[in-house]
Amino acid sequence: MYSPKYTISNKILTNIGIVEAAREVIINAPLVPAYEKKFREEAIVRTVHHGTHIEGNELNITEASAVLRGQQVVGKDRDIQEVINYRNVVNYLDYLATDSESKGKITEAAVKKIHSFTVEKILPSEQCGVYRKTQVVVKNSVTGEITFRPPPAIEVPFQMEDFLAWLNSLGQDEVHPVIAAGITHYELVRIHPFVDGNGRMARSAATLVLFLENYDIKKFFSLEEYYDRDAAAYYEALKSAKSGDLTFWLEYFTLGLSIELTRIKDKVQRLSTDLHLKEKLGGKQVFLSERQIAAIEYIQRVGYLQNQSFPDLFPKISEDTVLRDLKDLMKKGLVQRKGKTKAARYILR
Repeated sequence: MYSPKYTISNKILTNIGIVEAAREVIINAPLVPAYEKKFREEAIVRTVHHGTHIEGNELNITEASAVLRGQQVVGKDRDIQEVINYRNVVNYLDYLATDSESKGKITEAAVKKIHSFTVEKILPSEQCGVYRKTQVVVKNSVTGEITFRPPPAIEVPFQMEDFLAWLNSLGQDEVHPVIAAGITHYELVRIHPFVDGNGRMARSAATLVLFLENYDIKKFFSLEEYYDRDAAAYYEALKSAKSGDLTFWLEYFTLGLSIELTRIKDKVQRLSTDLHLKEKLGGKQVFLSERQIAAIEYIQRVGYLQNQSFPDLFPKISEDTVLRDLKDLMKKGLVQRKGKTKAARYILR
């Protein structure tokens, strides 16, 4: 039976510790308002854009976002289709994460369906969600260098069955979900079960592992952006595991998640007033407008907000409108005013 080889290094332990700490902050943040929806939407855009861009898609993030909104974009048909497909994959992952019939398992059928969504209208229908029947090589899309040769096609069904049997047999606390996700990512790239679309499929399956193990973290994160920021390092990390030892790859993978979640944690904390806010509000979340969020972030950064700062902070927004926003924040118990003239300061309670 499949048995991955790796060492739990100090780097991996440190990275997972950072992941756990950031996860707690994000999940329990008292001030993640209606902004949760915005965070998720931003994560989807980043996931879809960077997940396809690393494979050579030429659309920029603005164009990818426009495609996701159903707008017309000038670009290659394949590039546009890849973005649409990856959005469908994200939707499917959300479905699998809540599907009671799957019982938290990743089946071969699910992997094949992820692949079908990934390459729909790009590969011939007879190759969508169907294991390859030919030998292929994996190339670095940046340099064109052959990074490794996957196993022969005849071995693919057996290796997939063996790996998924291992993955689905893991007992609770046997392997940390982040490590299991990293192993899944690498193994599906290594086996390379399909003719094309394996990278996107592998990254999606790794994300699904996190989702199924309650590490969806409100779906605010996008590991794809981390890979795409330095594609050469991504391929080098994958290449390092050719020896059979996944330690360096897992250090890279866990570092990526720790960086991404730290970034989100910092953003969430900027949207939170202080450690006592949850207690003050009885544990309730507060729903704020985008301007109110910006005002709170400014106060946290500077220490106070005054009328003369309104034009810089909110250009083209009238002073009366900003004052109404601040009055609502005072009513919610988040902000208080010191002084009664235009020189008054608005501070956090």
